[in-house]
Amino acid sequence: MKKTIFITGASRGFGRIWTETFLKRGDNVVATVRNTDSLKELSAEFPENLLVLPLDVTDKKASFDAVAKAKSHFGVIDVLINNAGYGHFGAIEELEEQEIRTQFETNVFGLIWVTQAVIPVMREQKSGHIIQVSSVLGVIALPTLGIYSASKFAVEGLTESLAAEVTSFGIKVTLIEPNGYATDFGLSSAIQSKPLEQYDIVRAALQEGNKEEDYGVPEATSEAVLKLIDAENPPLRLLLGRAGVQWTKYAYGERLKTWEEWQEVSEAAHGK
Repeated sequence: MKKTIFITGASRGFGRIWTETFLKRGDNVVATVRNTDSLKELSAEFPENLLVLPLDVTDKKASFDAVAKAKSHFGVIDVLINNAGYGHFGAIEELEEQEIRTQFETNVFGLIWVTQAVIPVMREQKSGHIIQVSSVLGVIALPTLGIYSASKFAVEGLTESLAAEVTSFGIKVTLIEPNGYATDFGLSSAIQSKPLEQYDIVRAALQEGNKEEDYGVPEATSEAVLKLIDAENPPLRLLLGRAGVQWTKYAYGERLKTWEEWQEVSEAAHGK
């Protein structure tokens, strides 16, 4: 069934790939970008199905205005995909205050503004699907990506609460958790803190552990996302990529072992 999909961060990476996928199968797409010129070719190819809107998600008013324009244009918003965001690389000691604030302004607050704007639309419709693009690094943290992970851990927590809050309105909620993919996440779209030489050994170890086979093919995610938005009962969480599944299973296994080893201490701390 034809859907109307509102997606942020549509100019490149997953956002661009998924936007093209939706349009090619006949869906309506509201694609928000910082620079509308980045989607000129798609606008010419799909003049009836694509609405491109300029948006900086950190601007709360602009986020609400964009959702209102989308609702006015297509009459409905079936799916929201909060995809806008970026990765910041830097050890915790290396992070500047403004770098921390900017990471959260985009990855967390921007996501919240667009989500808040779309909930009343979906509540009135008594239907909708909110999809938050998190990361496997919202489940497992790596050194020198702590502030990015912190932002995605925040997205995980608030989205789990959101799912419980809006289910009675007929709204479904899903977290997408990709592992590494061959996009520009670690390249042109990334921000790097000024490095301290004391952490060079940490960076080198992380780089040494990187394996080419752990990075997925971005285009391969399209079919998974289509299955997700078409699912009658979509999951709260969906890992994307083989490596992410393996890492998460291992990490949660280790956590369970630790909790069980310390269970006696934990229960004694209950006090009664």
